[in-house]
Amino acid sequence: MRKCLRIMKDKKGEGYIDVAVLIICMMLVIALGVKLFPIYVTKLQADNFADELVREAEISGRVGSETSSRQRTLEEKTGLHPSVQWSKSGKIQLNEEVTVTVTVQENLGLFGDFGSFPITIRARASGKSEVYWK
Repeated sequence: MRKCLRIMKDKKGEGYIDVAVLIICMMLVIALGVKLFPIYVTKLQADNFADELVREAEISGRVGSETSSRQRTLEEKTGLHPSVQWSKSGKIQLNEEVTVTVTVQENLGLFGDFGSFPITIRARASGKSEVYWK
């Protein structure tokens, strides 16, 4: 920190160039952070999406219309439209485990379309049924 202050107070020409390069590097790092932050937000949303879907399956005791309805609601709320895969379908007996995998494709474009490539974000959640089926 003291070195930066000393460079900024320096009256020589090279100090001004050093400060300009330092500012450009800092702006590039900030721009990279701004581009990567939405990926972390999407991962958090996918994790919550999977957790809520599994909780719905636990409460209802099956993978069916209830979980499909909950999935549509979550898609409207979050804006994500992931592909969802269940380990089981239909009725789930008491204490049987069910797992859901939520997969989202997100495009990571570092600077516009330059260096843009897709990233697959996966979220998994599992739980046990709370319903006894006769």
